[in-house]
Amino acid sequence: MQKNTIPFIVLFFLLFWLNSSALFAQTAVLEGFVVREKNLPADLVNVQLVGTSQGTTTDRKGYFKLDVPANRPLHVVMSYVGYRRVDTTLQLRPGERLTLHIKLKPSSTNLPGFEVKDEQLRTENIIRLNPRNALVSPAVAGGVESLIKTLPGVSSNNELSSQYSVRGGNYDENLVFVNGMEIYRPFLVNSGQQEGLSFINPALVSGILFSAGGFGVQYGDKMSSVLDIRYRHPTQFGAGVSLSFLGADLYVEGLSRNKRFTYLMGARYKTNRYLLGSLETNGDYQPNFADFQGVFTYQLNEKWDVSLLTYLSLNRYKVVPSDRETDFGTVNQTLRFNVYFDGQEVDQYNLVQSGLTFHYHPNKKMNMQFIASAFQTDESETYDVQGQYWIGLVEDRNQEKDQGEAIQTFGVGTYLRHARNYFTARVFSLAHKGTLQKSNHFLRWGIKYQFQYVDDDLHEWELNDSAGYSLPNPVDQPGSLQPERSDFNLYYYARASHTLDIHRISAYGSDRWTFQLKDKSLLLFTAGVRLYWWSYAREFLVSPRFNLAYKPSAHPNWVLRFATGVYDQPPFYREMRNMDGSLNPDIRSQQAIHFILGGDYRFQMWNRPFIFTTEAYYKKLNHLIPYEVDNLRIRYYANMTAKGYAAGIDFKLYGEFVKGIDSWITLSVMKTAQDINGDFYYNYYNAAGEELPPDEHAVAVDSVKVEPGYIPRPTDRRFNFTIFFQDYIPQHEQFKVHLRLLYGSGLPFGPPQSQPYQQTLRMPAYRRVDIGFSWNPLDKKIKSLSHSTVKSMWVSLEIFNLFQTYNTVSYTWIKDIYNRSFAVPNYLTTRRVNLKVSLKF
Repeated sequence: MQKNTIPFIVLFFLLFWLNSSALFAQTAVLEGFVVREKNLPADLVNVQLVGTSQGTTTDRKGYFKLDVPANRPLHVVMSYVGYRRVDTTLQLRPGERLTLHIKLKPSSTNLPGFEVKDEQLRTENIIRLNPRNALVSPAVAGGVESLIKTLPGVSSNNELSSQYSVRGGNYDENLVFVNGMEIYRPFLVNSGQQEGLSFINPALVSGILFSAGGFGVQYGDKMSSVLDIRYRHPTQFGAGVSLSFLGADLYVEGLSRNKRFTYLMGARYKTNRYLLGSLETNGDYQPNFADFQGVFTYQLNEKWDVSLLTYLSLNRYKVVPSDRETDFGTVNQTLRFNVYFDGQEVDQYNLVQSGLTFHYHPNKKMNMQFIASAFQTDESETYDVQGQYWIGLVEDRNQEKDQGEAIQTFGVGTYLRHARNYFTARVFSLAHKGTLQKSNHFLRWGIKYQFQYVDDDLHEWELNDSAGYSLPNPVDQPGSLQPERSDFNLYYYARASHTLDIHRISAYGSDRWTFQLKDKSLLLFTAGVRLYWWSYAREFLVSPRFNLAYKPSAHPNWVLRFATGVYDQPPFYREMRNMDGSLNPDIRSQQAIHFILGGDYRFQMWNRPFIFTTEAYYKKLNHLIPYEVDNLRIRYYANMTAKGYAAGIDFKLYGEFVKGIDSWITLSVMKTAQDINGDFYYNYYNAAGEELPPDEHAVAVDSVKVEPGYIPRPTDRRFNFTIFFQDYIPQHEQFKVHLRLLYGSGLPFGPPQSQPYQQTLRMPAYRRVDIGFSWNPLDKKIKSLSHSTVKSMWVSLEIFNLFQTYNTVSYTWIKDIYNRSFAVPNYLTTRRVNLKVSLKF
């Protein structure tokens, strides 16, 4: 079967799937009344007969009526956004009329110290995701992060990595918390191939909260986003195992007989060797990543409990490259880039993190936490890789003779890359935080002390040889009997060794006021301030933040929001280091001032619940540290500063496109730019007023100073569109499909060792579709297996990169014999099929 036929077969299957239906006889009547808090009628509640196309919604009095088949079991589901789903199983006799009385309960999730209802989350700049979707999302890297990448304002251009960009920020600008503990990522990871397992284990997750901006002072000091994860609190014994071509994972949970001690443990192993086999660089890939996590909780008494979260990650990446062949160029002129390699690369990243938390809850309205945590990472990046390359012109593929063969050589050369980089970091912290509910006030407070130790040993260089000449090469003087003997220069060289001790102190406090207006509309106002001091720069920061939400009584399905605040980001370490490895002793914190106006609207479509959300934002960026991105590697111009902005608008349509399961579509438009302080260049002209190329500047008779002004930031993705879609076969819910689509316009890039104003070229757009088909052979309808101790079993077939799209992640720059530079694209993974089996006990 040809590869190109696979997408059409899948599309045919999907069309068949979506048109499957079943017809039932109407021989009985099911009716009822649905109410919510204070016994108020709940209108527009979705009432669905699972496995059929039958369904309706409640009227203004909360009443519904359905004609249903008799003499067979019926599974009735009632759902309304912001409330828990009601599942009822019943069976009616022919001609019977049954009246139900249902009271909806608000759905909720846990944040540190208190319960937050979904209705309350609508008044904040935070969204909640269903953790179950993280387990079924077809993605190469990261379960939870794969969902985050489909949200509005979030973009990614590398499926091998769990990192993402939010509203024009880079990977270093995102906060991640697990059970209230801040999570750190490895420092030396430079590509998606090297990246191991994400800290977040989706099999252990019970709650996911995400904010793309405008978040409260209780979260840390980053400029872009926050991801807040809560792990599950076990209520009974359970276990699960999952096996696939990409690795395996196992979890166990349970509690003691007196229910005072609970445990939740997970272990994972990942190898993406199967995926890396689809890259254009052939070789012996040996990626091995493993981790262990455990959450142990003990209830000391009614008011005190203590929990321990511990994490160990062992990551090793080794590759012995052999050769590479890449065709690039245009339709009219196709070039071929061949490389033959010698050497190898070996990288190791070992991380340990633990947090001990004492919870004190004297009453239902007050909660306090005392947290001690520690983090350590030991990383090494070592490689000696030589590449001997050749560039050739490819024969026109329309010609019968020598079709697709290289017929002319444009250049040959060699490069040698060497690195011995070692990095160690330790972070110790003590923190206290609390919450208090008092009448129409909700108070938060917290204080934290952190000690950070960094030991960085950097030694890397690159030698380039083009057509027998080392680059950079001194200019020869023709006819000279004694040519200049210049020093030998490497193309790139960085050598540095640093040891730092940094103390950090932060504190915050906020209050939320809830007002009920005369017309019974709700107005919620949150004000808070965050304080920060760190010893390296002896810098004291004050970050006020405000949030206002309005819920009109005349239109209860609407919520309008406005948020603004200051978000200072003190450097951790990466931002302090220049390209050559030196540190900037005068470094200062970057700052973003957020202005966000948005809202959401709940409505019914196709007799199903939906929410439409939109947010327009403007971020004023001060004291920026410019940077460049190569794959996952972020390198800062630490001695430069800039001002900038990010502005855009996000749209999201979330709801039951298929009855009973959630899906969403997002659209984001954004622009981010920066103006680097003091940057300029000269244009040179001859006597005729013509601009001269760089190699003729010596004969210029005039020059003009040019200030570039605002230029695109490396994360300037103007357009982003995503879909997360789920479906099932009617009457056969054990057969499901999950689809994930990502489209993002091209990002800026430029030649190596160029100035930021020269890095304004654009990569091709990132396009990717992943799809997964799942089957539960142990469905409850299969009576022969009803005695099994296995609660569920899912067999999934996942197709990554369904349409075989060649996405570019970075470029390799080379020169030909005419001194012309070429940017050879480094492509990501192609289509791969993954088989996964998951069991729960």
